[in-house]
Amino acid sequence: MSHVIAYVIVENDQKGFQNAMEAEMLKPIKHFEGELIKIRTGRAHTSLVEEIPVAIYGQASMPLKNVAALTAPEPRLIVVQPWDTSVINEIEKAITNSDLGISPINDGKIIRIQLPEISTSRRDDLVKILGKKLEESRVSIRNIRKDFNNLMRDAKKDKKISENFFNRLEDVLQQVTDKYIKTVDQKAEKKEVDIKTV
Repeated sequence: MSHVIAYVIVENDQKGFQNAMEAEMLKPIKHFEGELIKIRTGRAHTSLVEEIPVAIYGQASMPLKNVAALTAPEPRLIVVQPWDTSVINEIEKAITNSDLGISPINDGKIIRIQLPEISTSRRDDLVKILGKKLEESRVSIRNIRKDFNNLMRDAKKDKKISENFFNRLEDVLQQVTDKYIKTVDQKAEKKEVDIKTV
């Protein structure tokens, strides 16, 4: 990564610099989005179960979303409809053994997962977990900013770029950083509302 960015800096390519920076900052955003999906809210969402590994046909396990249709027809209900009903017991076992802590209801054709009401203390815990994940994302974004800043400083010190261009890049660096910090903050705020909504 660094030699590509160093080249972009030396070439005085401000747009290329911004694109390279945004590409790097998208990584912690994508990771944060993945973490948000794992934090349960009051509403049922198929993402809670879609990655549960299911071992069927004596094969290596595959994600639940690859062996069944998943829907959330009600606020606290997830319905799992296997494409092949002969594997319904394996699916039920996988859900039971997952860390959801929920007992699925199997009627031979579909599996219903009734999510319990989340207690107030559990909601508070989830908000704390969310805060921790948010801070991790902010730190990742700031670390990327630091890496880019170091490359710019080196280029300036080695007289590969002018003071003027360095200052322009510094402005771009701050704008992009602010934009991505704001993005994770907004995603966290939205998730917090979801967690607190009964």
